[in-house]
Amino acid sequence: MSATRLPGTPRLLRALNDRAALELLLERGPLTRARLGELTGLSKVTASQLVERLEERGLVTRVGEQAGGRGPNAQLYAVRPGSAHVVGVDVGPDRVVAACADITGTVIGRVEQSTRDTDDPVGVVHNAVVQVAGSAQAQLSSVRRVVLGTPGLVDPGTGDITFAFNLPRWHRGLLAALREDLHTPVVFENDVNLAAVAEAQSGAAQGLSDFVLVWVGAGVGQAIMLGGRLHHGSSGAAGEIGYLPVPGVPIPRDVARRAKPAFQRLVDADAVRAVARENGFTVGNAADAVRAAIEAGAEGGPVLDELARRLALGVASTCVVLDPPLVVLAGEVGQAGGAALADRVQQEVADISLVRPRVVPTGLTEEPILQGALRTALDAVRDEVFGSTVG
Repeated sequence: MSATRLPGTPRLLRALNDRAALELLLERGPLTRARLGELTGLSKVTASQLVERLEERGLVTRVGEQAGGRGPNAQLYAVRPGSAHVVGVDVGPDRVVAACADITGTVIGRVEQSTRDTDDPVGVVHNAVVQVAGSAQAQLSSVRRVVLGTPGLVDPGTGDITFAFNLPRWHRGLLAALREDLHTPVVFENDVNLAAVAEAQSGAAQGLSDFVLVWVGAGVGQAIMLGGRLHHGSSGAAGEIGYLPVPGVPIPRDVARRAKPAFQRLVDADAVRAVARENGFTVGNAADAVRAAIEAGAEGGPVLDELARRLALGVASTCVVLDPPLVVLAGEVGQAGGAALADRVQQEVADISLVRPRVVPTGLTEEPILQGALRTALDAVRDEVFGSTVG
C-alpha cells in the first residue's frame, strides 16, 4: 500500500523551521547562516533559504560580520527589533504605567500618568498607549497587542472586566471600546496573575510549572500556576483569596457594596500597619513597618510572627487543596518581609496543615505587573508573527 501524502507538509515543515530559527536568534543571536543550520539540524542550503525567506519578510536583518576563518567573513543575522511592538499597562486606582517593548523583549519606552482627575478610562488608556509608543519612536500601527493588568475579575469567556473593587469606572463593555479606539488587539488580565507570569519568567518561580503567588499590599490576591498555565476558574475568580472566610473576622454578605472582605481585612496593608502599631512600630506605610520590624531584631519578632500566623491561614487553605511545591510572597508586604517573613509563614503552614510547601519572597524588585503584561503580550505576538512566515 502506498504512503499517503499529507497535504501541506512541506509548508508546515518550513513554518516549523522558521519558528525554531527565530527562537534561536532571540535566545542566542546574532548568528550566521551556518550556525543556524547547525543548531536547527538543517543543511546549509535549507538554512540559507530559511534566512532569505525571513529577511524578505522583514523579520531578520543583517547586523554585522563574523571575522575569522578562510574566505569572506560570514554575515551575522538577528531578529529585527522593529518588526512588531507590544504595550503593557499597569492600571491602579490613582495612576497608569505603560511600557513599550519591541519583539525582542527590549523595553524602549515608558510613561506614567495620574488618573485622579479623570473618569474616562478609554481616554486614559488611549493617551498612555499613544504616548508610550511615541516615546519609543514606534508607529502605533506596529503595536500588535496591548495587555492591561487590572485588579479584580476578568471574564474568561468575554475577556471583559466584571468586577474591580477599587476601579468603579472600569466595567463591562470597556474592552470593546478600547479595541475600537486603538484599532489593535487589547487584552485584560488580573494584575496578580501578571505578577505570577513575571515571577515564572525571571523571578523566584523560574523552572517551575506549578506554584502559587500570594500578593499582599493595599489589596490581597493570589495567582495559581498549574502545568505552566494560569488557572482562572470558570468566572475568573480563582485566586481571589481576599474573600476567604476566616474565623474571628466579620464576613460581609454583600460584596457588591464594596465592604472589605474577611481575609483581606486580616492581612492587607491597613492590617499590617495596625499590627505594627500594636507592637510599638509607628512608621508610615506597611512595607516600612515590616522593614522596621526586621531591622529591630528580636523586638520586631512579634510583628512578623503575627503576620505569619495570619498569612498562613490563607496560604494553608490554598495549599491543602492544590498542594503546590512553592508559594511566592509578593506585593509590597511580601517583598519587604523577605526571607524573615517567608520562613515564618512556611513553618506556620507546616504546623497547621498536612502540606509543607516551600515559601519564598518574590525574586522581582521592579514593576512585576508591568513585566508580566509585556511578557504576555510578547508571547502572543511572537506566536502570530513567527507562525506566519510562510506565504
